[in-house]
Formats: sequence, structure tokens, C-alpha cells
Amino acid sequence: MKQIIIPVAFFAMVTLITAGRPLIRAWARRIELGSGQRPALDGEADARLERMEAAIETMAVEIERIAEGQRFTTKLLSERGGAAPQDALAARRAPIAPLEESRR
Repeated sequence: MKQIIIPVAFFAMVTLITAGRPLIRAWARRIELGSGQRPALDGEADARLERMEAAIETMAVEIERIAEGQRFTTKLLSERGGAAPQDALAARRAPIAPLEESRR
């Protein structure tokens, strides 16, 4: 039993050091910087964030316009009825028939 205690203690210590070191460093850094203080953003960063926010808002409006167009197109196509898909299928099959005749 004594022979197994030393390797187990060694691996436990290695695991504790490996897991504990980053936690202790993070705790020490938090104490060093202060509990709730974050570095303040300068005016340039604030202006950049405002420009990004405006660009994101603009993109959201444009995406909504595209989605509305898609909904409108889908509504128009669904109101046309079932005749349009059959006509399209017949138009796709028409060019194939002459090719089959030329192979005979």
C-alpha cells in the first residue's frame, strides 16, 4: 500500500499545480486591477462603436426589406395557382423530345 501512495500523491500534486496556477494568476490579476474597474474606452473607440451600431441598424433595415420582398413574391406565386408549375415542367420536357428522335 505504501508503494502506491507516492505515485498517487505525485500525480495529484501535478494536477493541482496544473489546474491551480491559472486560477491563482487570474485571481491575482483581478486583485491587481481592482475589483470592478475596467479600462475606460477613449473617444475614438466610442466613435467607432457608434459607427458600427449605425451600420448594423442599417443592415437590419435592408435585410427586413429583402425579407418583405421575398414574402410578397411568395404570396404572388401562391395566388397564381397550380397551373404555372405544370407549364414550367412541360417547357422543360419539350427540348428533350427532339434529341431522342435524332438518336433513333
